[in-house]
Amino acid sequence: MNEPSKPPTRAELGLRVVHRRYVSYDHAHYAGNLVDGAYSLAAFGDVATEMCIITDGDEGLFASYTDVQFAGRIQAGDVIEVSAEIVRVGARSRDLQFEVLVVARGCPERNASAADVLDPPVVATTARGTVVVP
Repeated sequence: MNEPSKPPTRAELGLRVVHRRYVSYDHAHYAGNLVDGAYSLAAFGDVATEMCIITDGDEGLFASYTDVQFAGRIQAGDVIEVSAEIVRVGARSRDLQFEVLVVARGCPERNASAADVLDPPVVATTARGTVVVP
């Protein structure tokens, strides 16, 4: 029996995947409704998985992170934009540049459901990571 052929890779420098999500109050761990840094890393895993599916038809595996920087806070009530961009393509690996931007923030001091769009957005987390595909 013949095995199905693997589709050719579509990985190319500059290809970008973006997710947006609301940060629920369930994720607040610290005073001031602050969310832990692991929240950004989990979001990076989600965009990396989509990137691998788009480029190689497989969820891939995360191999490593380098240069993780927590530059700003993420808190419950925020809307974040999480992105991954291909910055290096190898035979089976891809290096991705990640970024989390806070694009909107809740303002509970104004009223319980108040929020503001942030212009410019706040850079919360950046990292570089390597994924491997079969």
